[in-house]
Amino acid sequence: MESVWKTNTKLPEFPKLDRDTTTNVLIVGGGIAGILTAYFLHQNEVKYILVEKDRICSGTTQNTTAKITFQHGLIYQKILKSNSIETAQKYLNVNKKAFEKYAEMCRNIKCDYEIRNNYVYSISDRKKLESEMNALRKIGYKAEFCENLPIPIKTVGAVKFPKQAQFNPLEFISAIAGGLNIYENTFVREMIDTTAVTDKCRIKADKVIVTTHFPFINKHGSYFLKLYQHRSYVIALENASDVNGMYVDENHKGMSFRNYGDLLFVGGGGHRTGEKGGNWNELHNFVKLHYPNAKEKYHWAAQDCMSLDGIPYIGKYSRNTLNLYVASGFNKWGMTGAMVSAMILSDMVMNRRNDYADIFSPSRNIIKPQLFINGGKAVKNLFTPTAKRCPHMGCALKWNPAEHSWDCACHGSRFSGEGKVLDNPANGDLK
Repeated sequence: MESVWKTNTKLPEFPKLDRDTTTNVLIVGGGIAGILTAYFLHQNEVKYILVEKDRICSGTTQNTTAKITFQHGLIYQKILKSNSIETAQKYLNVNKKAFEKYAEMCRNIKCDYEIRNNYVYSISDRKKLESEMNALRKIGYKAEFCENLPIPIKTVGAVKFPKQAQFNPLEFISAIAGGLNIYENTFVREMIDTTAVTDKCRIKADKVIVTTHFPFINKHGSYFLKLYQHRSYVIALENASDVNGMYVDENHKGMSFRNYGDLLFVGGGGHRTGEKGGNWNELHNFVKLHYPNAKEKYHWAAQDCMSLDGIPYIGKYSRNTLNLYVASGFNKWGMTGAMVSAMILSDMVMNRRNDYADIFSPSRNIIKPQLFINGGKAVKNLFTPTAKRCPHMGCALKWNPAEHSWDCACHGSRFSGEGKVLDNPANGDLK
């Protein structure tokens, strides 16, 4: 079960750090967010180290569908309901800047960068789509409403953002990571202030940036309440139609479509990690019905961190951690989320003003409906009797028969059948 990116891309390799060292900035986590941050610090001649517990991009980055867009579901109406027009405009503008930065960088990188229209559709709620169109008009962005889509699903319409993009994320990373100061197979087990403790050494830093997908330090920031994780599944098909764009359901459990070369990606089957869902069975049934002549070439799964309000957490890890920073909660929009994080966090550690940082503050108000859902599920799973418990915070682990893993419904940690940690925030294997 490997993505098309991992199967066909060779990433550069880096050594393991096995000696004590010091640096100005330590980046913990070698996915696209961490690597882009390192890239910007490198360009600005800042002394930094990036450490990754496995190989770079061995987590969520290698399993993305790699859409580069500032259309993040129906986010703009959501922001306007609980924030100001200025906040929604800032969110749009900074994600447009992230999009433009990819376009600039990809001009000189062979990574299958292609311009595509992006569509967010609904199968039942036209009013939601109309509300998003109204929200976009209020903040000054001209989207288009579409009635008919070339996908095998009956919809009530879609909101279209023209001239968005898609690419091969690992080819992109391969091109920018080669000269960076990266150490692989260097697992940070513990943070003591701004000193990282690994199995072989200690890394003393002035400032630390955590880009580990789900933040792994429990004692600050309350991320165990502010985030939950969601799994989704992808099948890459040969001999299937060209849908001429990128399509995603406004519902997290809905389906997505986009082409890559002669392949069609069909995504769906999503569910909260640790709970039951459609997974690949749902996709296989859909493909048999709508693409009977297609042949499955690849299949894989992804895991995304979901914030309380649909806006990522980028900035100081908490109010009380002056030199500790974080990027997480990209809500399935990790490509632009990673670039926004890298721009904001590199500015912050260099003490440069960033006009967009305030809207992503991890210390913003957390009293949202999702907070109580997360809390309720955590309490339920803490008191569920099972033999296997998650080492993160002691929640019950449930067997995932589709992926042959032990999954935590509280915070999304996952373990192989043999007990090896697959997805954090758990910071170690099952005992």
